[in-house]
Amino acid sequence: MATKIRLQRHGRKGYAFYQIVVADSRAPRDGKFIERIGSYNPNTNPATIDLNFERALYWLQVGAQPTDTTRNILSREGVCMKKHLLEGVKKGAFDEAAAETKFQAWLTNKEASIQSIKTQEAESARAADKARLEAEKAVNKAIAEKVAKKKAELAAAKAEAEAGDSAEVAEAPATDAPEASAE
Repeated sequence: MATKIRLQRHGRKGYAFYQIVVADSRAPRDGKFIERIGSYNPNTNPATIDLNFERALYWLQVGAQPTDTTRNILSREGVCMKKHLLEGVKKGAFDEAAAETKFQAWLTNKEASIQSIKTQEAESARAADKARLEAEKAVNKAIAEKVAKKKAELAAAKAEAEAGDSAEVAEAPATDAPEASAE
């Protein structure tokens, strides 16, 4: 029986996630499967992968053929690298301890590169937030200046109106007084 390691779709419309399964190559995509070896959620950033490493390695060693997407997932998780190293051990290129050392070195290098990418993304997000805050402060300062200018104009107009009213009030009694004395 020809077996495949492939994705089985779950989730809702517009928000799919997948189970990584080992199935007969003739079975439909979402049909009967032999074993579930993990899950893959492409909706998160970075994509979330939960994989049973030992079972995936076993199925690759017994001849299960992964689809393109699952091959990429298995490569990213190191299953294909481990299989490659174990093939080298079978052929006598090196011993199992050397293979394990090479795999651990690859794994630490991979983790370091992923961590640097996450750090770089966090820094860029922080810089973008800071730039957005500075832009918002500049806009708020411009608005505050406009409001202060408007308040100053209104205060000047009010003071001018009050000065005009007080001048009229001061002139009115002065004009009334001569009229009263003329009578």
